[in-house]
Amino acid sequence: MAAFDEVVARFGVGLPQRQEVTARFRVIFDLAIGTNCLERLVIFGSYVSAVAEPNDVDIILVMRDDFRPENCPAQSRVLFDHQRADNELGASVFWLRPDMLIGEPLDGFLSHWQFKRDGQRRGIVEIRP
Repeated sequence: MAAFDEVVARFGVGLPQRQEVTARFRVIFDLAIGTNCLERLVIFGSYVSAVAEPNDVDIILVMRDDFRPENCPAQSRVLFDHQRADNELGASVFWLRPDMLIGEPLDGFLSHWQFKRDGQRRGIVEIRP
């Protein structure tokens, strides 16, 4: 687990494309915090790798069990519509509440994201809200 500033210091520098993706990540982080319902934020994919120019940022938002997108601030609602987040924020944002998982603990669900479709491991970092 890392702090937001630690992740940005490690992965947010370099070529302009990486800096642009970092700016998008900062917006997403602020919008997620603005819901007052964020429990965990997990970032994975090329952003948390040595790839010089990641295309986007891949994020999983774990929200409180009582969270409902329609009750969050209007500007944050973009996070809870995957296609809209991709179009407007240039990010793949996935979200869930722990109570949405049936028969699988949250940590087990999150650990699946460490693997690519071909079985290779990928970087995954949890950020403290």
